[in-house]
Amino acid sequence: MTATSTTDKERIALFPGTFQPFTIGHADIVRRGLDLFDRIIIAVGVNKTKPIGSADDTVAAIRNLYKDEPRVSVEAYSSLTVDYARQCGATFLLRGVRSVKDFEYERDMAEVNSHIAGIETVILFSRPELSAISSTVVRELETFGHDISSFLPQGYKR
Repeated sequence: MTATSTTDKERIALFPGTFQPFTIGHADIVRRGLDLFDRIIIAVGVNKTKPIGSADDTVAAIRNLYKDEPRVSVEAYSSLTVDYARQCGATFLLRGVRSVKDFEYERDMAEVNSHIAGIETVILFSRPELSAISSTVVRELETFGHDISSFLPQGYKR
């Protein structure tokens, strides 16, 4: 009989968000996360408080972006994030933070998620040159007619 080490278990991370739109900051978190995890599930949350675009369209656009990366899958979900993580077999949540404000929120969520589901949260800090980019800012720029292509991953079609 051989003992199973924790390294034998596939490390699956769930990267949740509404991704309206999926920015170069999000893509950077996924790229860096692939160095840490065997698989990443990008989970597009259906958030009724942010009725911006279709989750199905977002899923399709992100899937297209990662069509040649078998370790990344993209799904829509509308349940509690930790419940969806369990359903997918993910044992980690992957989160990116840009600021102290983001960090405080994510720390609180990580504590609650650990308490209720025993799931670990791995936080990656955004690279300094990406820290000002948020989906909210990109949407606002687009609303006022600005070209947002430099804030979106190359090949990302909304």
